[in-house]
Amino acid sequence: MDIRERFLQVDTSTVCDLLENLGKRDQALSTALMPLAPEQAKLAGFAYTVRGQMTPYAGPTDPDKMAAINGMTPGVVAVWTGDGEGMGYFGELLALGMKVRGCRGLVINGGARDTHWIAKHGIPTYVKYRSPVQSITRWKVTGCQIPITMPGATAKTVEVRPGDFVLGDADGVVVIPSEHIEAVLVEAEKITAREVKIRAEIDGGAPLDVVIKRYGSF
Repeated sequence: MDIRERFLQVDTSTVCDLLENLGKRDQALSTALMPLAPEQAKLAGFAYTVRGQMTPYAGPTDPDKMAAINGMTPGVVAVWTGDGEGMGYFGELLALGMKVRGCRGLVINGGARDTHWIAKHGIPTYVKYRSPVQSITRWKVTGCQIPITMPGATAKTVEVRPGDFVLGDADGVVVIPSEHIEAVLVEAEKITAREVKIRAEIDGGAPLDVVIKRYGSF
C-alpha cells in the first residue's frame, strides 16, 4: 500500500503520541476545526497549502484561486487559511473541482458554503464555520504551496508546509512534518498491530491488570 493508504489504518491519537516522543508536542490542529459530516471518511494526504485574505476585487472570478485548484495533484489534502470572516472561502463546485483533481480532503481555517453538497460528494472536510455568503469580490487567494500557519490545539499556531502529511479522523487533525513521515508511520503501524491484540484480549474477558503486565502501559 502507498503511504496514504497505510496512514488510513492508524489513528491520530497514536500519531500524536509518537510526534510527542520526537519532541513535536504541538502538531494537532485546533479543536475548532470540526468535521463537516458526522460519519465522514478519514482524511489523509500530503499538504497542499492555500492562503488568502480580504482583498476587494472586481470579479467575477479569482484567477489565483482557480490556479491553486488547477495545480492540485492526486493524493493531496488542501489546507486553506486566511483572514476572512463570515463567508465561505469556496462552495460545492470548487470543492468538486478539487476532488476531480485528486484532492483527498479539505482542512479550512475559515468558512465553506454548500456544505450539504460537499458532504454528499464524499470529500472529508474539516471547517471552522459554515456560511451561505460567497467570497467573490471580497476574499482572494494570495499564496499557494507556501508554508502557512493554522491554529493549534495546544499551541497558538501549527506550521503546515507543502509536503507535510495531514491525517484527520473523529478526534481531529494532526500534521506530520515531512522529515518525520516515515519514522512515525512505521512506529504507528507497530502500535496499531499491538492494540488490535490488546483490544481483542480485553474484549474477550482478560483481566486488565494481566493485559497491562503482558503488553506494558497503554
